[in-house]
Amino acid sequence: MKIAESVTFGGSGLDRAAHLRTQPEAVAALAERADARCFALWRGKILMHRDGAQGLVWLGMDHSLFAEAPEPFVFLGMDEAGPRFARDVSAFRPEGVDEEALKRFFDPNEYGVPGLPESQRFAEMRGAMMELTPRDAELAATGKAILEWHRSHRFCARCGAASEMINAGWQRSCASCGGQHFPRTDPVVIMLITHGNSVLLGRSPGWPEGMYSLLAGFVEPGETIEAAVRREVMEETQVQVGPVRYLASQPWAFPNSLMIGCHGLATSTEITLDPVELEHALWMTREEVADSFSGADKSVKPARAGSIAHFLLRNWLADRLD
Repeated sequence: MKIAESVTFGGSGLDRAAHLRTQPEAVAALAERADARCFALWRGKILMHRDGAQGLVWLGMDHSLFAEAPEPFVFLGMDEAGPRFARDVSAFRPEGVDEEALKRFFDPNEYGVPGLPESQRFAEMRGAMMELTPRDAELAATGKAILEWHRSHRFCARCGAASEMINAGWQRSCASCGGQHFPRTDPVVIMLITHGNSVLLGRSPGWPEGMYSLLAGFVEPGETIEAAVRREVMEETQVQVGPVRYLASQPWAFPNSLMIGCHGLATSTEITLDPVELEHALWMTREEVADSFSGADKSVKPARAGSIAHFLLRNWLADRLD
């Protein structure tokens, strides 16, 4: 697919400067540079401009918001404007936090920071990803994924002792047993399954009302991408899939997946749902999907803009999969 990397969070050409991660003195020197900046992550939300200006809010390394951060900065790489870092500030306590909303699939609440403009707020990246520049999108996806991994992997998986962040945030080390742990990325296949002029869509329980997307599922150990596509579609709908080909991929930091977009040709069309995985599934013609995207059909809402599902469907409509 010629435009594969134009998907949101796709490659923006960021220089990750990975060779510096094992050089703490060099990374410390970068953090002290006048042009060094850091973005903040609070309980999964990222600090963004919410006044129409695109992008993350880049703070100075000594900003007071970082004073109570439990762990050090993560070095993300070198932007044309200077070194870029990320830091978890989940110890911060905004006013009026809705704890129940934070547990839901999508929390629309946004929270400000004392001393910053009202327009700079912590917001769900899932709902604001189209407002990010390509570079900020890659930096945000990288920082969010690795910081969320640190939050859930503070203890050694081998012995249970507390581990510490090393290598500029790209590794955790256990002083108790010597275990070394690295950020995980879970491969997930997401499938554009077509049969003639129609595409297979489904919705999971708990999704926003009326929203449908492509089927998706985790790749299992010892399984090829193609086999995972066929297995997931069969398990969820009993639809059989023949030829499968790769189209595009998308880092998906919710919390730490790599979405592997594939096109599969269905060899059957009868749907039998797995009610645990899907609330509903259906075949939609190209014309019906186009009406959904345009808003002419409001009964079926398309996958969220910025997601690889939206990207694949839009390019299927435009006949740009090759």
